[in-house]
Amino acid sequence: MMKSIIKQALRKAHSEGRCAFIPFLTGGFPDEATCGDILFALADSGADVIEVGLPFSDPMADGPTIQYSSCKALENGTTPESVFRIMEKAKAKTSCPFVIMTYYNPVFRMGLEEFAKRARDSGADGVIVPDLPPEEADEWLDAAHRAGLDTIFLVAPTTPSERMAWIASLSKGFLYYVSMIGVTGAAFNLSDELVTGIAAAKSLSKTPVAVGFGISKPAEAHALGQVADGVIVGSAFIREIQSQTSPSAQAHAAAALAQSFRAALGRSNSSEVRK
Repeated sequence: MMKSIIKQALRKAHSEGRCAFIPFLTGGFPDEATCGDILFALADSGADVIEVGLPFSDPMADGPTIQYSSCKALENGTTPESVFRIMEKAKAKTSCPFVIMTYYNPVFRMGLEEFAKRARDSGADGVIVPDLPPEEADEWLDAAHRAGLDTIFLVAPTTPSERMAWIASLSKGFLYYVSMIGVTGAAFNLSDELVTGIAAAKSLSKTPVAVGFGISKPAEAHALGQVADGVIVGSAFIREIQSQTSPSAQAHAAAALAQSFRAALGRSNSSEVRK
């Protein structure tokens, strides 16, 4: 069986007594050249896995901040091919695993086999397609498997246990646990219900469980990192990049924020990562 580089990265973080750090950046934001520089800066600043989003005009799960970054990237002429090109250049300088996050339409338009091949050739190790239900994913799963890509599925606090166990059995690399009912960038609250939900997901999953949506501060990541195997941070990076006026400042600010999140993810009491 093919080994998952993504899962290995999360297990390595666990072996070092910390929760894995997974930043997200929209491909082509703020522009193609700067995006590549920022991806390398994130990897160089301690990211264990990096998510790269394909900008999309009609997102279902993205909040205003990531929608803004997608609009900006699309205005700049960003396409799936240019995101692949950005990733390929960044991947040449780092061994950090990359995951593409995309809605299904770009995959369908390119063709599943071609998209999987181009993603793998660009250096991607996995793909997240949030609007592709597992019931309809067989053709994509076959294409992804042939290309050597992990497919990462999402579950939510409202997902029934039986369904969560089934989705977890299909998810490779890690299982993406959505921390709230809503969209990215909303206010985060580490409630007892969220802690219980993450624990339930971990009990049902043989792969690590990474949590995303709403984590914007290192202190929030630290609290969440005591119970999750990985923490995903997106909108906070978009806002930090947006606040800077020059490409060098944008890369520097992203790196500094990444270092802050990475430093916050040490564990007081390590819990077992899924083997």
